[in-house]
Amino acid sequence: MIVAAKRMHQISEYFFSKKMKEIQNLEKDGLKIINLGIGNPDLLPPSGVIQKMKQASELRNANTYQSYIGIETLRNAISNWYKKIYQVDVDPKNEILPLMGSKEGIMHISMSYLDQGDEVLIPDPGYPTYSSISKLLKAKIIYYDLYEDENWLPRLENLPKAKIMWINYPHMPTGATISFEELEKIVLFAKKNHVLLVHDNPYSLILNKKRSFSIFNVKGAKDIALELNSLSKSYNMPGWRVGMIIGKKKFIQNILKIKSQMDSGMYYPIQIGAIEAMNHDSKWVEKLNIEYLKRRKIIWDICDFFNLKYSRNSSGIFVWAKITDLENNDCIWSDKVLKTYHIFVTPGRVFGHNGKGYVRFSMCCPVKILEQAKNRIFS
Repeated sequence: MIVAAKRMHQISEYFFSKKMKEIQNLEKDGLKIINLGIGNPDLLPPSGVIQKMKQASELRNANTYQSYIGIETLRNAISNWYKKIYQVDVDPKNEILPLMGSKEGIMHISMSYLDQGDEVLIPDPGYPTYSSISKLLKAKIIYYDLYEDENWLPRLENLPKAKIMWINYPHMPTGATISFEELEKIVLFAKKNHVLLVHDNPYSLILNKKRSFSIFNVKGAKDIALELNSLSKSYNMPGWRVGMIIGKKKFIQNILKIKSQMDSGMYYPIQIGAIEAMNHDSKWVEKLNIEYLKRRKIIWDICDFFNLKYSRNSSGIFVWAKITDLENNDCIWSDKVLKTYHIFVTPGRVFGHNGKGYVRFSMCCPVKILEQAKNRIFS
């Protein structure tokens, strides 16, 4: 009998993987499900990106293995982008590691710095992948609580020491933003306690009323911090799998030891497309946000119909809402909406204990589809 590794008992299939199977089965039975659960941008990348990729795919060496650290022009483009967006200087030679999506970066960083039994600080609510990978590596997870009445910010005075601390602002799933002063406090905590601070930062350009912060806007943060970023949300390129780790040379070199064992470099035309995307100016982001404003307004209308409580100051591609009907928990509420209206909304407990009683709506549906969802509910 062939037995799976014991580590497999620490995790289950990703929630959205299982849920998509359920939705597919419902659609096989003739139901048309509107999916407002997953953050999968449906819009096209900036004009010219796909054309650049097509042209690059016809080059003689396009299909060969690529460098593990990405082509030089991609790293230069990332460096220029960080300067343009965040006013941060990044050395393209030593401080950038392109990724096939930032999700793999979570694994690479964790494998590089977590031994069995090492403690890792993970936000609750937070991105489930932080926990899953830590469990696979048999690290000791210490969840730190985030609460709505504290703007989903950590209570630093209550945090113990750990090897790694994950933070994520604008925050997923709540959309909460962070001030520069609060970011400084977290960096100071990490410095005092010799914690590797990892800022997961893919949502900073979407509906963010404040300045877009990088962890490296804080003086001295490079000594103890890494930052993950991605083009998936900002440039509608989720399936392209283009991400990056930013950090000092020593950190990048360690992570590269892991990454170079896991893949053989990013497809050359995708790198060329990514360069073209990052070369676009702020008008692209402004146009994207105008579209998301239209979508968010419809979701707010739906939330108002259900008497859900939500913040009008959140950012990112989701609306995080609290159920005010105490008779329903978030799973029951989500299942009821799916059964009654054939609309899928994510229950908040997927993101941790403190997500219970909340639900998350995705804005990754065209206005026309969101209007259909609204009409189903209002009729």
